[in-house]
Amino acid sequence: MPSAPRPSQREVLTVSSRGQITLPASMRKHLGIQPGGAVILEECEGELRLKPAAVLEVEHYSDDQIAAWDQADALTPEERQRILQRLQQA
Repeated sequence: MPSAPRPSQREVLTVSSRGQITLPASMRKHLGIQPGGAVILEECEGELRLKPAAVLEVEHYSDDQIAAWDQADALTPEERQRILQRLQQA
């Protein structure tokens, strides 16, 4: 049985002279926001929305690496012809 939706929480936060706020511990815990974690802040129709963010590692490849992979994956003319024949028969 699905659990009942959690009632929304509301807190009044004070903005510091440096523009900083402190997120209440209960909200950080509920949303899984860890120290050093990332959050997304967006302005939408006059409201500020703060959401936990997922950070994914992105790898960058050089043009030489990509060219080497393309060459390694290249089809011979015979392989290309066999594949085309199979596709035409399907």
